[in-house]
Amino acid sequence: MSFLDAMTWRYATKKMDPSRRVTKDKVETILEAIRLSPSSSGLQPFHVFVITNQALKDQIVPIASGQSQVADCSHLIVFAAWDTYTPERINQSFDYTIAQRGVGTNERTENYRKSLIAGYCARDPEINFQHTSKQTYIALGIAMAAAAIEHVDATPMEGFDPAALDTLLGLREKGLRSVTMLPIGHRDEKNDWLLALKKVRRTKEELFTHLD
Repeated sequence: MSFLDAMTWRYATKKMDPSRRVTKDKVETILEAIRLSPSSSGLQPFHVFVITNQALKDQIVPIASGQSQVADCSHLIVFAAWDTYTPERINQSFDYTIAQRGVGTNERTENYRKSLIAGYCARDPEINFQHTSKQTYIALGIAMAAAAIEHVDATPMEGFDPAALDTLLGLREKGLRSVTMLPIGHRDEKNDWLLALKKVRRTKEELFTHLD
């Protein structure tokens, strides 16, 4: 299956088959795609929770406006962004990168580190959270594309109470705030009303402007 074929095949699945599990290798591929996704300055300012505990998924359903995919999915992926940037978080990221590359520090690297700490950590935490949230969506998009390639259904969700989910998962204590969720699984072909409907997108002429 080509990438465009996979993107044509995928849709925001409304009804998942709870009897079908996503295989371990496919889940690992999707998670690795998330891990490899790009982020600003390589900071990866988010954490990902992979929930398979059925009782916990059931608890999240009412928080997510009763959306059945949360309970019926094979794995519920919750993306939680850093609540803000701190010197400790930025230093940890830089130190890890330097250690992994084995190149040591240099003036350019240290100046860039200092500029991020000075710029980000002086900002209002809410502004920083808006930034980390946007970085999280990059990883979400990569995850959805990877799932499609693996023939795994996925439904991006914003329709939930983030404060309630934060409380349930204890995210604020970890310096995190929930941003979006991605149930993955396999479509219930007999009971998903959306499956039979034509995929509709704006035309190329409406969507794109080429400035040559």
